[in-house]
Amino acid sequence: QVQLVESGGGLVQAGGSLRLSCTASGLTFSWHTSGWFRQAPGKEREFVATISWSGSSTAYADSVKGRFTISRDNTKNTVYLQIDSLKPEDTAAYYCATVEATSPITILTQPNDYWYWGQGTQVTVSS
Repeated sequence: QVQLVESGGGLVQAGGSLRLSCTASGLTFSWHTSGWFRQAPGKEREFVATISWSGSSTAYADSVKGRFTISRDNTKNTVYLQIDSLKPEDTAAYYCATVEATSPITILTQPNDYWYWGQGTQVTVSS
């Protein structure tokens, strides 16, 4: 059974930092492209960041470039999202997702491209 478990969310002040983690089980994680998405109340789920299974390719939403960093450790079946310079508009539930990829450099930005999803971790930024 495939499981993705996110952790690391919380309540922080604007300007603060968080490190989100997503640990996978039940699949060969090192062959999977992974991504982070977020969803605020009343809004659609939006792309945040993606990383290829080799870690050599990444992409970010314009709204988070320069503040968020995605990385992965395939030996730990874990993908991370380092979030710095948090803003109130970053408040949302953050979800990790993963899908098996045929290429080590594949990155994906659409929710429909992913097969497996975590349950989400809440990030709340106070002003």
